[in-house]
Amino acid sequence: SLAPTAPALSTNDSLRLGSTFHGLHAIAQQIAPIVSGGIERLETETFILQCFQTLTGVKFVVTAAPGTPDLDALLRGIYEVYSDYVLKNPFYE
Repeated sequence: SLAPTAPALSTNDSLRLGSTFHGLHAIAQQIAPIVSGGIERLETETFILQCFQTLTGVKFVVTAAPGTPDLDALLRGIYEVYSDYVLKNPFYE
């Protein structure tokens, strides 16, 4: 949690959020009338959920307050740090 006002998610809440979003993402990708990569952004009155899916299928997801700018840039930055770590760590599985 980066924001002091954000509610803390338990491990189960994080898993539930991730698995629910993964299911919705896969369904949206299959039933879209055009070729689609699935859900990239979900906006509500209370939060934004942004997803970045890599070419290998790994999904990075962030939730933020409405109006938060540059979430796509944030997710791409997280992906750069992640991929740099994975490529340099021979013990990563």
